Amino acid sequence: MAYNIADLLEHAVDAVPDRTAVICGGRKVTYAQLEQRANRLAHHLAAQGVGKGDHIGVYSRNSIEMIETMFAAFKLRAIAINVNYRYVHGELRYLFDNADLVALVHERQYSDKVVAVRPEAPKLKHVVVVEDGSDEPFDGVAYETALSENSPERDFAERSADDIYMLYTGGTTGYPKGVVWRHEDVWRALGGGIDFVTGEYVPDEWTMAEQGKAGGMVRLPAAPLIHGAAQWAAFGALFSGGTVVFVPQFDAHDVWRNVVEHKVQVLTIVGDAMARPLIDAYHEAGYDASSLVAVSSHAALFSQTVKQEYLAAFPNIVLTDAIGSTESGFTGIGMIGKDSDHSAGPRVSFGKDAVLLDEENRVVERKPGASGRIARRGHVPVGYYKDPEKSKKIFAEIDGARYVIPGDYARYEEDGTVTLLGRGSQCVNTGGEKVFPEEVEGALKSHPDVFDALVIGVPDERLGQRVAAIIQTRNGQEPDLDAIEAHVRTEIAGYKVPRSVWVVEEIGRLPSGKPDYPWAQRHAAAHQPAK
Repeated sequence: MAYNIADLLEHAVDAVPDRTAVICGGRKVTYAQLEQRANRLAHHLAAQGVGKGDHIGVYSRNSIEMIETMFAAFKLRAIAINVNYRYVHGELRYLFDNADLVALVHERQYSDKVVAVRPEAPKLKHVVVVEDGSDEPFDGVAYETALSENSPERDFAERSADDIYMLYTGGTTGYPKGVVWRHEDVWRALGGGIDFVTGEYVPDEWTMAEQGKAGGMVRLPAAPLIHGAAQWAAFGALFSGGTVVFVPQFDAHDVWRNVVEHKVQVLTIVGDAMARPLIDAYHEAGYDASSLVAVSSHAALFSQTVKQEYLAAFPNIVLTDAIGSTESGFTGIGMIGKDSDHSAGPRVSFGKDAVLLDEENRVVERKPGASGRIARRGHVPVGYYKDPEKSKKIFAEIDGARYVIPGDYARYEEDGTVTLLGRGSQCVNTGGEKVFPEEVEGALKSHPDVFDALVIGVPDERLGQRVAAIIQTRNGQEPDLDAIEAHVRTEIAGYKVPRSVWVVEEIGRLPSGKPDYPWAQRHAAAHQPAK
């Protein structure tokens, strides 16, 4: 036994075999059923020659089969590779090749794309197809057939804490990159192996499952499972005997229907991109969400106005902002309840291994007003898959310790928290002044007519760059841009106010809900601004 993802799930199976583990799309499986089905798939894949270190693509919306496939891979000491279901041919060809896929499990609706790209992926030897109600012709083995012909027994070789977990992350620029973690490190960083509030280590691999015997929380990760935020919300819940509820793909009303039906206690989302449509849907239909005790945003922060909307609607819940990324793991958390100070900016308390670094990679002294790049030491990734040059840019050894430096900036405050300033790569340098998009986006979204916003820098002959914004209004209404500008000027300094504004029907975001800044740049380059 080891600090291994498959082992941690098996401990929960042994502790609470008859408890409901996963609910999705009107189906549910117990822990024992989830394991037996994962075992059957693992035996099927092993019979095709898939084993330790091999890469298995998982190409699916949220589903029970997706969870089963990932755990089947881990049981074999293989590596599950997330495939973004929005990818087109060129992106799939790149990923299949870069990730060295030897097997693929995909929903039937994507069969045409898989058939088209398969001749260009010579390493891909075996395909398993999950029925999803579509009638696309496919080339592969039917998922349920693969399961029915194989053993449900847990008779696999011993695994290791050094086994590899990998997650492809698109970031905001370029092709996706595979972030490589050891199982123990990613569990400590994201899966509950460290108490995120106290910083204390979970003492052994059985603790989470044993504690779960007393009763597990019901959690609904609303983001796609192809992203780390949803995967680790789900894995951490399963390791501790909880019940995980999914919707196949994000729909605000479907999320609330599941919250009501399954008495969800913890809802995890990705920032305003999910929070805003959810709160609007909640008010539209008047759902009974009294079971909720917490709403947590991972990978993208709530804006202050959205936080206040949630606390007005749910005065007894706790809102949390958890910061981190696929590369960094958990870095810090901010908690806001009904009696908290809502006027503060985006602030969190750092985890015990998080620090700020200056431009020379020196640790910044923890004193009010000091700023720098967020970094974390301790349990960090091995690096990027097949990309040592990019690995050197984000991972560094400082005074004998290994750090991950994802590129976000922050400032220490009087109370020991840190104010998040934004991502350095997206920082707008306008006339020598640095403007972080997140701050301006928050000011824009605090206006009642603005539903969503992205802020970018565009070329300016005099200033070098000028601050620009792309906004989406509520219900497609025609915005009063002068009124919005006047409001924003009461929230932030004048040099931060957008000088050019585009109005769109829908803001471009990644499937995870994170901002798609390259889309914003393309839109600005191709269209005349409204102002």
